[in-house]
Amino acid sequence: MPLLTLTSDIGQQDFLIGAVKGQLLQRIETFTLVDISHNLSPFNYPQAAYVCRNAIKNFPAGTFHLILVNLFDERPEHMLLAEHNGHYIGCADNGLLTMILEEIPQKVVALPLEKNQQKNTLYCTSVFAKAFNELNKGKKLEELGDDGISIHVKNPLRPLLGNDYIEGQIIFIDNFENVIVNIHKDEFEEQRKGRSFKIVFKRDEVIDKISETYADVNEGEKLAMFNSAGYLEIAINKGNAAGLL
Repeated sequence: MPLLTLTSDIGQQDFLIGAVKGQLLQRIETFTLVDISHNLSPFNYPQAAYVCRNAIKNFPAGTFHLILVNLFDERPEHMLLAEHNGHYIGCADNGLLTMILEEIPQKVVALPLEKNQQKNTLYCTSVFAKAFNELNKGKKLEELGDDGISIHVKNPLRPLLGNDYIEGQIIFIDNFENVIVNIHKDEFEEQRKGRSFKIVFKRDEVIDKISETYADVNEGEKLAMFNSAGYLEIAINKGNAAGLL
């Protein structure tokens, strides 16, 4: 059975995420639904890109991904369906797609929305569900929509680089209040060139080594490490880095 991941900024306080799943299951009964997150911050593109990018790359090729984030940044006339490295991704045409992929998708079509339909979340979900079902039955992406679409492009949030510094930005705060910065390990090592370093942040706090686990420092002490996605993380062992630092 094909997998379908579901990511949104809807939250789980009311009926809507359950209704979205109902719409999907009405049309794609053979799919297995997998929740990624429904608690993304509204309008926070870097956060959504970070979460989606690092979840998607861990799923097998052939997985479908539905991303209901900031669907109505503008009044929509279409939704996007992309095929990239064997994955199918459905989302709004709001620039998030290129932030997730960090490049232009290999293939992308515009799925038309009917003019006389109210453009709400459930209707858009039904449009995606129909397209996913047709892809699963063997239709080609180009048969489902306009492949001549010029999509909105937003660049991923990159750190600033200098000869002797990297300036990063916070892109995510996890459930333990650990702070994730948009500096990837590969980029860090390439820029570092074997030199010693200091990580400097608010209130002149300084860290001068990279830990492997939280337990590398005593309880209550700060540390820096590269998380499972390879991004720099500032944390306090059994503490609240986002609040305290």
